[in-house]
Amino acid sequence: MRRSVLRHFNAVRLCGDKPDIADNTPVIICSNHTSWWDPALFAFLQQYFFGTQQGFGPIDAQALKQYPLLGRAGLIPLDPNDFQSIRRFLKTSEHVLNSKHILWITAQGRFVDSRVRPLELEPGIAHLIKRIPGVSVVPLAIEYVFWSESRPEALLQFGAPLKYQDFSKDSINDIRKSIEDALTTTMDTLAKKSLTRDPDCFKILERGSAGIGGIYDSFRRLRAWSQGHKFQARHTP
Repeated sequence: MRRSVLRHFNAVRLCGDKPDIADNTPVIICSNHTSWWDPALFAFLQQYFFGTQQGFGPIDAQALKQYPLLGRAGLIPLDPNDFQSIRRFLKTSEHVLNSKHILWITAQGRFVDSRVRPLELEPGIAHLIKRIPGVSVVPLAIEYVFWSESRPEALLQFGAPLKYQDFSKDSINDIRKSIEDALTTTMDTLAKKSLTRDPDCFKILERGSAGIGGIYDSFRRLRAWSQGHKFQARHTP
């Protein structure tokens, strides 16, 4: 999945820093859900930032039947219309978090454009938080945009972690509202940086593929060689 991200994106760029969370603590990373690419990006970030822990996350139960191998990659089946499936998911996720691993959740439950407001999350994440004292919830904003290259940029920003004690006495609706507000703030901040199209606002976590490819790039490479120049596949450095 990491190789696939680097093959299809020009770069993975982070605005700000990695979330300040202690090692070996239960962590839920809650992101917006704009694209099919989100789980692949989670796998990339899991390896990049949290290599000492294991990452898990929900997947539509019907989709897992089509791709059963994903179950071995840490994806947990969930049918939001089946009460027993929800119970199994909560129990499995509780075990994951109590084992000090990381749970990645796109809590909108469906694909939604990153510009849609107000942000609406499913209540399941709030029910899960109630079960795990000591858990940290980290908002993660994601955008996929085209800048100057043929492949898009994956833009990311982590928000400030929310601690369990911040809402341990709150209702389910209050917890959900707190997470919605935190994720909205993080997404709005990332959107403003994205609009500038300024690469200096971001740290490059890793560069992916560049150039157009095929015969045209072969011609460009040959021309650069004939002129004594170094071939530059990207339009910008």
